[in-house]
Amino acid sequence: MDKALEHKFVELLEKHQNIVHKVCRLYTNNQEAHNDLFQEITIQLWKAYPKFRGDSKFSTWMYRVGLNTAITLYRKSKRSITTQEFESVQFKIKSEPYDDTEEQQLKLLYNAVHQLNDIEKALVFLYLEDKNYSEISETLGITEVNARVKMNRVKKKLKTILNP
Repeated sequence: MDKALEHKFVELLEKHQNIVHKVCRLYTNNQEAHNDLFQEITIQLWKAYPKFRGDSKFSTWMYRVGLNTAITLYRKSKRSITTQEFESVQFKIKSEPYDDTEEQQLKLLYNAVHQLNDIEKALVFLYLEDKNYSEISETLGITEVNARVKMNRVKKKLKTILNP
């Protein structure tokens, strides 16, 4: 790979690396697994970058590669390794009382999302990233109508999980 292409890849990866971190957060339960998945997604992005044609935005392509890598590894890990529950880290600033309401809600949401299958997780993730159904369908390789139907089913499923 030539230096210009390598430089452009590194620049784009640095600009959009939060996408990879969000995917890792969704599919892992601890920092070590997060780091491993981040590295694996980065490797897959690097391998696939010369074939990136620019038909979609780089970030959309990055979501797709990241989610596909995470789903593949998630499926493999389900066959052999169990992960530990994610322990939330609380940061306190000053000595003011800490309100962890939002954090607890996020923890409940992540626990609920962890109960979904891999495609449902990807749908929720992209939905929460404010992606429209056109972008979701493009990223996941499904029709827009299918994305809408699946999302409605996932919403009902999450309501059942969160409000038993």
